[in-house]
Amino acid sequence: MSGSHANQHDYHLVNPSPWPILASLAALTTAFGAIIWMRSMGASAAGLFGVKGSWVFALGMTSLIACAFMWWRDVIKEAHGGDHTPVVQIHLRYGMILFIASEVMFFLAWFWAYFDASLFPNGTYQVDNIAEAVGMTTRNEVLGGQWPPVPVDATSAATPGFFKGTFDPWTIPFLNTLILLTSGVTVTYAHHALLKDNRRGLIIGLVLTVILGAVFTGFQAYEYLHAAFSYAGHIYGSTFFMATGFHGAHVIIGTIFLLVCLLRALAGHFTAKQHFGFEAAAWYWHFVDVVWLFLFASIYVWGAGANAGAAH
Repeated sequence: MSGSHANQHDYHLVNPSPWPILASLAALTTAFGAIIWMRSMGASAAGLFGVKGSWVFALGMTSLIACAFMWWRDVIKEAHGGDHTPVVQIHLRYGMILFIASEVMFFLAWFWAYFDASLFPNGTYQVDNIAEAVGMTTRNEVLGGQWPPVPVDATSAATPGFFKGTFDPWTIPFLNTLILLTSGVTVTYAHHALLKDNRRGLIIGLVLTVILGAVFTGFQAYEYLHAAFSYAGHIYGSTFFMATGFHGAHVIIGTIFLLVCLLRALAGHFTAKQHFGFEAAAWYWHFVDVVWLFLFASIYVWGAGANAGAAH
């Protein structure tokens, strides 16, 4: 009797799952661990109630990764079980579009911070409370009233940040631009190969994209190690590393996303008609590409200044 009522609609009624609540608790543990860890840095305190924040953070992050693995494993099983009907796939695409839109807003904040500092390097702000002004450093003092800022060895004794010069945009940054643009071509090639049931082309395209993503990350790590400015204590370093660093984190996440798709492709999971997991990864990777183009044009090229690369 119950079988007669099965699959009478195009929607997927999700079975009860423990992973949403467990993932939420793991994320909360990760956040608490990060806060305790950062508050105890440079201090004699061991953490909260004698517990090291690094241990709490590691526990939360490990739990979060485990929950994500189990949750997505169940989603893959649902897809193979026929629950991802054409209507459900449309809704999944809407969800991915909204997620990418939220990521656009996330990066907008870092671009806003960068352009606020770069367009108004001698900006002044009214302080109503005299006590709030004690120990404050004006933007003009730090930046010298220009962008890129005037090179300084130390911003102040309290915040020993420094800025000696910007990167030459036509060296590693330009090479990384070419790498990401090429990776966009390879992931598109993989997608078109899948649509034509060319599994060999799919695998080759994904392998090349994962390699290019890893190479990009390696070059960016090398670049960070040779930066002529600090993250803490100077507004140029903080805006630069927050914008490009979060993009780098997205490249790492996207590379892992595509690596999982590669493993699934090797296992024969995707078909020409049902491959939303790969499609979502490709959309995410193209988003990462576009964000990098804006970063390269605005931060590396436009904000480089006349003496770019002179401090390296």
